[in-house]
Amino acid sequence: MINIENMDFAYKKTKLFLNLSLELKPGNIYGLLGKNGAGKTSLLKIMSGLLFPNTGKVKVNNFIPGQRNPEFLKDIFFLPEEYYLPGLKAEKYKKTYAPFYPNFNENKFLELLSEFKLPMDQKLNSLSYGQKKKFLISFGIASNSRIFLLDEPTNGLDIPSKTQFRRIIASAGTENRLIIISTHQVRDMENLIDPIIIVDEGKVIFNESIEGVTNKLTVKKISEEPVNGTVLYSEKEIDGYKVVLANKDHDQTDIDFETLFNTVVTNPDGIKSVFSGGDNNEHN
Repeated sequence: MINIENMDFAYKKTKLFLNLSLELKPGNIYGLLGKNGAGKTSLLKIMSGLLFPNTGKVKVNNFIPGQRNPEFLKDIFFLPEEYYLPGLKAEKYKKTYAPFYPNFNENKFLELLSEFKLPMDQKLNSLSYGQKKKFLISFGIASNSRIFLLDEPTNGLDIPSKTQFRRIIASAGTENRLIIISTHQVRDMENLIDPIIIVDEGKVIFNESIEGVTNKLTVKKISEEPVNGTVLYSEKEIDGYKVVLANKDHDQTDIDFETLFNTVVTNPDGIKSVFSGGDNNEHN
């Protein structure tokens, strides 16, 4: 469980989060989306105790992350976008760091290393960027931590590895584990993350399940440029326009994450109105 209440955070005089509140529960693979500079990485660092809020409350599994309590640390694994791996082989790394995670599953670790085709006899600092990332993903899942935070995990992975990643993360999701994936590569996360959280200008502007999205929004193709105020978002395509509308007719249409993200960040008031049951705001 992660609970954030009325949190403010700033880098010196640059305000990043203002009165941010968020509650996340186990049993979900959350997608954390936002523009570059929206604070996704900073938010993960606050959750893991690497940064400290200026005001407000942050609790993770009933611990205050910034206190770095050993009982807190043994149950959280944070995979940052930028990381360092020492000049150790996989076996030595496991012997050194696995004891910090009492529930570490060595068989699972070896299974994942094998699936990712990672060498056991090569020093980790000599691996490629993508191999290093796959190693840390394997170690993180094997740690059996209840909180698993991943920042841009598919950066550096080739297409087959991204497919492996999605399958492995989906199988790692359990009712007791809370996974957060921060990414700007939203297409890599289709059919994996649910719910979707979008942060923008210091606030959470969207936090909905996929089911909620498909119930509330629909996507249509039209030949002419839309002019009426019922359109939440429109995008020019080769054969016309793709438009996002409130799902008043209860149509069952899929909305890809990129289109959803663009709709939310360009027309947050319209989206808020739709999801709160009000009238739509026109997209300009």
